[in-house]
Amino acid sequence: MSSALVVGGTYFSAIAVSLGLGYFTGSRRSISHPGSQPKSDVIEQSESDTESEEDVDVSKLTIQDDCKLVLVVRTDLGMSTGKIAAQCSHATLACYKTLLSQNSALLKRWAQTGYQKTVVRCSDEDELVLLQAQARSLQLCARSIQDAGRTEIAAGSTTVLGIAGPRMLVEQVTGQLLGL
Repeated sequence: MSSALVVGGTYFSAIAVSLGLGYFTGSRRSISHPGSQPKSDVIEQSESDTESEEDVDVSKLTIQDDCKLVLVVRTDLGMSTGKIAAQCSHATLACYKTLLSQNSALLKRWAQTGYQKTVVRCSDEDELVLLQAQARSLQLCARSIQDAGRTEIAAGSTTVLGIAGPRMLVEQVTGQLLGL
């Protein structure tokens, strides 16, 4: 088997795990009990990761076309495939929860278009921070994930950035990035 197939299959597996977890969580979240109150705006993370604070109000973001999520993975950290999958899952859930609480119409549109996701790479934290700033300037949902440092990455390292919103705006920020 060629190494390109192994690498491609490995990344496909990481993406598949992220998509499955996002779908499962979203489908469970949509089932609500009569009289139940939504949880607070605080988004719980696993004990191994935290997300950056969101200071942009995505509630005013309108649907211009299909919606999508782009997951930007730092390549300089040398994360294993499993670590990338976990970090992408955290970013997917962070974006989903933000849209759920701040812009349910946009979330509904994203669902109608199949929860489209793309995974791309960036070279380092400086590039990730710049992409996050660009996304927030366009009022996009931009959630970054920091590792707790319990496994392969140093504590506090920003690993993945999720950028969600109308495809046209998301691609203004991420269109030049190469796939992972």
